[in-house]
Amino acid sequence: MPKLTGQVVKAVRVQNTDLGRIVGKSLKSLRELAGVTQMELADRLEVGQAAISKIENRGDVQISSLQKYVHALGATLRIEATFSAKALAELSIGRAFDADLQDDDQLVFPIFGDELFRAQRDVVLSIRPNYSTKIMQGIKTVELRRRFPVSAPRGTIAYIYSTSPIQAMVGSAEIAEVVKLPVADIWKKFNKMAQIERTSFNEYFSGVKYGFALRFTNVRPFNHPIDLNELRKRFAFEPPQSFLYATPLLRTALQDEYSNVSY
Repeated sequence: MPKLTGQVVKAVRVQNTDLGRIVGKSLKSLRELAGVTQMELADRLEVGQAAISKIENRGDVQISSLQKYVHALGATLRIEATFSAKALAELSIGRAFDADLQDDDQLVFPIFGDELFRAQRDVVLSIRPNYSTKIMQGIKTVELRRRFPVSAPRGTIAYIYSTSPIQAMVGSAEIAEVVKLPVADIWKKFNKMAQIERTSFNEYFSGVKYGFALRFTNVRPFNHPIDLNELRKRFAFEPPQSFLYATPLLRTALQDEYSNVSY
């Protein structure tokens, strides 16, 4: 089967009356792109060929069925909500959502499917002082998250922002690995490395089935932490609820001005 990993199939804007027809046509094109016949796809899904034909002719399909169809072709289904700059201004969304700023005038919030890590970007992580201190001391080697792009490449730099009452950028670490597991498995495998109590762990992951573990290496505390006032004044920085991508200006300053770090 042709590998579709990394491929982008362009979507089109349609009227509501055309939506079912266009969805079906798009699915058919995707199947043909993968070099799979209706009969082959039906065998993989353990349904009759008529069921595949119905989906492609009508496009009237539930998300769960759509996911199975796409997965059977070796692809991954992702659904996102995209806010324009105008919508953001009217709704005053600001940073209420810890969402991915794809470009200057759009904010994309993932609804379905794992997030994709934006290439060649470093991140800023907001971490409570009791945990950030242990990271800088090398005691805490794993950071736990309810959501994080599992595709983040090895070596991605995570700048550590220590929240109130410290309110400062205190250092950096390299992300050696991002692991997605059921919450119960996250606890069994990483609770000691994450330096977290069971009660706090349960509260943090309440309501979600999967968690993410970020394993740190090459931790580098800043000799002089950068306080929030300076971050705001120089870089228009606002602390994220969870994480954000470092802007080019902030990234360059942290690399050039604060490269003299203690080990």
